[in-house]
Amino acid sequence: MENSTIKDSQAKVWELDPATIERFLDDMAKEIITRFTSQELQDFTNNYTIRLGSGGFGVVYQGQFPSGIKIAVKVLNGNPNSKKVEDQFMAEVGTIGKTYHKNLVRLYGYCFDQQTSALVYEYMENSSLDKFLFSNETPQIEWEKLQEIAIGTAKALAYLHEECQQRIIHYDIKPGNILLDKNSSPKVADFGLAKLCNRDNTHVSLSGYRGTPGYSAPEFLMHNYPITHKCDVYSFGMLLFEIARRQRNTNANLGDSVDWFPKKAWEEYEKGGLKDLITAEINQLKEEDKEKVERMVIVALWCVQDSPNSRPMMSTVVKMLEGEVEILSPPNPFRYLYGLGTGHVAGGKTVSSSYMTTIRTNSSRYENTTPLMR
Repeated sequence: MENSTIKDSQAKVWELDPATIERFLDDMAKEIITRFTSQELQDFTNNYTIRLGSGGFGVVYQGQFPSGIKIAVKVLNGNPNSKKVEDQFMAEVGTIGKTYHKNLVRLYGYCFDQQTSALVYEYMENSSLDKFLFSNETPQIEWEKLQEIAIGTAKALAYLHEECQQRIIHYDIKPGNILLDKNSSPKVADFGLAKLCNRDNTHVSLSGYRGTPGYSAPEFLMHNYPITHKCDVYSFGMLLFEIARRQRNTNANLGDSVDWFPKKAWEEYEKGGLKDLITAEINQLKEEDKEKVERMVIVALWCVQDSPNSRPMMSTVVKMLEGEVEILSPPNPFRYLYGLGTGHVAGGKTVSSSYMTTIRTNSSRYENTTPLMR
């Protein structure tokens, strides 16, 4: 009787759909980060033959596992034993290695030995978003797809900030760090500056500037103002402006003047002319999409508020972009450019005199890293 029961149980196991088992095994594999050897990476990349790109972090090469799965191998610059390489390596493995979300690039594994410090990621067929926004050599992405990219990126940040066991702050959100798969779905990448922090911490202790000028929040240059996860919200807002009109925020080809779109967008919004600005700035925009683009720009104005407390949570940003919540009128995010006095209200909160003093003290330094006014 007992043997019969065992046989029946075994029969039921083997009656399972093979596809179901494959999905289960694939899900299990996603939880595993593999440590590779230098020789394995050389084999996977055919001795680093195909170069995908490079930056301050190092060089990325295309490769392939023996199973046929394509990969991207990021080889970090410098001596594997150097502090800089060690910090970046630990930041990436320690943050992205703890997560799994459809809008975050997947880390398969790493190599860390005397010869090589490298990270092995999933391969993204369509490279990074900046090529589609700023390059004339790549075909334009339809605006509907750009909206999906913006929402997907916002969901990834909401997951990092609000759903992970420990909050993860990225610190370098920009078009070059948003990768696109074969379906042009977005995946946030490059966690070399990222940091874990406990949810009950009100701010993070940092030494030095982090991020990319033009996307970094102003509080990085205000030493008595705390750094929080809201710096990612600011960077996302600057990214949103560029997604909305498929152009960089700054036009530096105007001689001595600086054409900075975020400030122009606020001035037109304040006058009630934002829709006219959008029509003038964005070519081939369908009439039915103008309202959606206008919403995206208003959300961006909320995200780039000078006071971190006035910036929304990323889960709220997702709802704003999807049209699920009413978007209230944002306050002026660029008060420090107009020499406004102290004690004024921002998003229901009074801005302290010390905050405004700090802004004025650091204004020249801030203008050197973010094109505002010369």
